[in-house]
Amino acid sequence: MDKHYLQSKIKSTGTAYLLWFIFGAHYAYLGHWGTQILYWITLGGLGIWALIDLFSMSGKVDRYNANIFRQIEAIERKEKDEAHERNMAMFSAVNKSN
Repeated sequence: MDKHYLQSKIKSTGTAYLLWFIFGAHYAYLGHWGTQILYWITLGGLGIWALIDLFSMSGKVDRYNANIFRQIEAIERKEKDEAHERNMAMFSAVNKSN
């Protein structure tokens, strides 16, 4: 995956709270459509689920973003390793020619 694409997928806690407050669509924002439909059908668990989400929203967004950050870190580590290998190959080629 492209690092810039992944960075565009990072979610905001403020947006999640706004969607929770206006539409109750915070699970859809995080890509959990099955949970979102269940949330709507049960009317937010008759308000209990909605109240729990009020306090746990930042943790949900943090877990979603943590997965993206791990993917970005893996890409950056791979890019760094590839750059190091190129540099070592160039250094080796220069040393052989001298």
